[in-house]
Amino acid sequence: MFRFKQFSVDQTGCAMKINTDGVLLGAMAGDAEPLNILDIGTGTGVIALMLAQRFTNAVIDAVEIDEQAAATAKNNFNNSPFKNRLSLYAKGFEQFFEDHPEKRYDLIVSNPPFYINSLQSPGAKTNLAKHAADGFFEKLISIVATQLTEQGICWLILPVDTSALVKKLALQSGLYLQKTISIHSFKDDAAHREILAFEKNNTQAIAYKFVIYSEPKVYTDMYRDVLKDFLTIF
Repeated sequence: MFRFKQFSVDQTGCAMKINTDGVLLGAMAGDAEPLNILDIGTGTGVIALMLAQRFTNAVIDAVEIDEQAAATAKNNFNNSPFKNRLSLYAKGFEQFFEDHPEKRYDLIVSNPPFYINSLQSPGAKTNLAKHAADGFFEKLISIVATQLTEQGICWLILPVDTSALVKKLALQSGLYLQKTISIHSFKDDAAHREILAFEKNNTQAIAYKFVIYSEPKVYTDMYRDVLKDFLTIF
């Protein structure tokens, strides 16, 4: 059980546990006040829960293809103060939109599977959570482009090499890069993740650097500031 300031997250049966990628995306995604949010591949449900805490008027849908993880996420939603605004769908995003083609979102977020064509990991659940099959990102981006509202934004967190591919796919689908946040463990380290925000309007893109540690085991002020409303250690 991982306890946040306003909710707790049971991780039972979830191959991908709560990690820095997820909590950073949950704390940073979205600039305005979205009313309809979709979390693709919700896992434990932590990102959806963080967004529910941040955006108090938002209704949030979450999809998760792994049945056991979906059941855990649903319990986490039901045990949270935001349960009336959270809905869990135990299916992949393709099936979700086949079943609900009418749905449109102001904000779509995902911490997606990212090891494209890499060596498959031993556990089947970890495979499902961490490895994107051929065509995964093509499908994800093309569907997201059709399901965003006109002013909607899609936020993703990705390894840097995967990020380069997704930027190209987004442009091909009519989505423009609005923001890039490069994530660094220490200030002199190369970025190991990028948070990307895409929208339908071609505006001037913003880029900045986000550093997690000022020294080993000591968080930077920027990390503390972003997560102070969520993590009990701050």
